[in-house]
Amino acid sequence: MNTIFKTDFNLPGQISKYEGKVRDVYSLEGDILVVIASDRISAFDIVMPKPIPFKGQVLNQISVDMLKSTEDIIQNWLISSPDPNVSIGRKLNPVKVEMVIRGYLSGHSDRLYSSGMRSICGVNLPNGLISNQKFDNPIITPSTKADFGHDEDISKSDIIKKGILTLDQYEEIENITHKLFRRGTEIAKKRGLILVDTKYEFGYDSKNNLCLIDEIHTPDSSRYFYEDTYDDYMKRGETPKQLSKEFFRQWLIKNDFQGKEGQKLPEISDNIVMDVSKRYIELFDKITGSNFKPRNSNDIISDIKENIILAIS
Repeated sequence: MNTIFKTDFNLPGQISKYEGKVRDVYSLEGDILVVIASDRISAFDIVMPKPIPFKGQVLNQISVDMLKSTEDIIQNWLISSPDPNVSIGRKLNPVKVEMVIRGYLSGHSDRLYSSGMRSICGVNLPNGLISNQKFDNPIITPSTKADFGHDEDISKSDIIKKGILTLDQYEEIENITHKLFRRGTEIAKKRGLILVDTKYEFGYDSKNNLCLIDEIHTPDSSRYFYEDTYDDYMKRGETPKQLSKEFFRQWLIKNDFQGKEGQKLPEISDNIVMDVSKRYIELFDKITGSNFKPRNSNDIISDIKENIILAIS
């Protein structure tokens, strides 16, 4: 299918290009960033060899929608989205920490807890919790933002001790993180979903104002459960039905791959690729309340470039 695995543009005023796990980021003169959401998918910090149809469009359009729905809480980096796969915004000074907030014991936190850990990022957890159980109150488990390789868990005290943030800065970001999570939870509930966990990234502008950057509330940065079946699955001791990239991670784990040294990546069949694509589209429909409209393009790369140039001219 007509997917985007990589872009290689030379845009007017281009200074540099950075290729992330999923996004290609072009820095332009005037502190402008052009961010293209590709169809690449990563798991365990490794980019998979096959793209997922429409994944980039889903990510970009959900994030644009969510950024606009949280502007009353905090200003953000976004200026415009001239293409279904593209966001254009301000280049800010990023905070080198991702604020991961969890309402439930799922995913990474569940794997750590199941291994015997009772303190995650300085947050102490009681004995007796079960997988996917709701916390009494959401917990924040920050991670360092790595340019390459694995992000690493870090505690509030270490963030301050290492001079990554001052106490005042951290507490402001912590407060905003809780507000954003409450808003994301409210939006999800209206659509019959539970926002299980997510992450937020922040940066400072030239006047040292805090801003929200990157994507928010997408299936790459967040985990969602279906609200109407959550209790039934939990009573049966089963993993609740979810919409997130965790489905793909679990498939890899079942096929003996967690990105560890010596492990071989399993063959990713076309059926798996299409199943993941359908889940991304399903989440778009659920979280936005509208039907996904796949872009119709014979040459998606050329169309993206043309739309970017029109927007920045």
